[in-house]
Amino acid sequence: MGAVADLSPHVGIKAACRAFGLNRGLVYRDRARHRALGPPCIPRSRPRPPLVLSSAEQQLLLEVLDSERFADVAPPTVYATLLDEGRYYGSIRTMYRLLAARHQSGERRRQCVHPVYAKPELLAVRPREVWSWDITKLKGPAKWTGFHLYVILDIFSRYVVGWMVAQRESAALAELLIAETLQKEHIAPGTLTLHADRGTSMRSKPVAALLIDLDVAKTHSRPHVSDDNPYSEAQFKTLKYRPDFPERFGSIEDARAHCQRFFHWYNREHRHGGIGLMTPASVHEGTAAAIRAQRALTLDAAFAAHPRRFKGIAPQPPQLPTAAWINPPKKETTSPSITPPCSIIS
Repeated sequence: MGAVADLSPHVGIKAACRAFGLNRGLVYRDRARHRALGPPCIPRSRPRPPLVLSSAEQQLLLEVLDSERFADVAPPTVYATLLDEGRYYGSIRTMYRLLAARHQSGERRRQCVHPVYAKPELLAVRPREVWSWDITKLKGPAKWTGFHLYVILDIFSRYVVGWMVAQRESAALAELLIAETLQKEHIAPGTLTLHADRGTSMRSKPVAALLIDLDVAKTHSRPHVSDDNPYSEAQFKTLKYRPDFPERFGSIEDARAHCQRFFHWYNREHRHGGIGLMTPASVHEGTAAAIRAQRALTLDAAFAAHPRRFKGIAPQPPQLPTAAWINPPKKETTSPSITPPCSIIS
């Protein structure tokens, strides 16, 4: 290797290795081994930059940045403000460097801290336990005109217990509708939860005071989370996707007449997929079990007449609802514990 080292500065490593019949990889590996076994490299101390601020100047600049006047101000604004006042303590980059060295380079401005909204988790196992209500707009006869449809829905039975069409959205009207619906459904104090989104009418003081007086619990959706009020949103979609839903209503009387027909169909005729293809009225009024038993008899007769059509498996009608959730809690997946083979369990 020594001969290659002597010759390589003059002709290059490639030519030197070819002359001695050596593989260049051996030369490179030998050099790397010698470098690794050589004396440790001692880093040289970096001289102090001649343009750096002195310790006194850095302390003065930090006092300015941390003062009450500039504690919530970004360095570029501090820099420009001081220049406007005829003062210069350092560049913008210097300000950022000093703040970063003391872990103060985060957001310096005062910012609005939004409260943490809890996710509503509501469970209904029978009618008249949890109601959901909301307001949607119906287009009027001309552009920029419309009406407001208030709807209160029982989430277990999907039964519309109360509705109203009005010219405007008003907390007083919402209060009146809720009070009349509670009285009509004979809701006992302390047995109902009323859920809504965060609209102005839903969070109004008259509605809140009414619910307190009637001992009705209230919950609200989180801001900008449409999934927190799914039952009302789905019901409005059913309303507006019906083939007879008009593009516009000629008057408020037309809107009320249409809603009258729709809600009668929805409660009494519509077979809802979420409640075992029952009508909301049958679940709300407690006749769904008898209807399901009759469906079972019909399916049993069909199975007895033609069992091969069902491949020998007796068909069953859809199950009735047992619970209705708004945001059901997530199931915790726990891994099974494994006992070591030599452990002793007392």
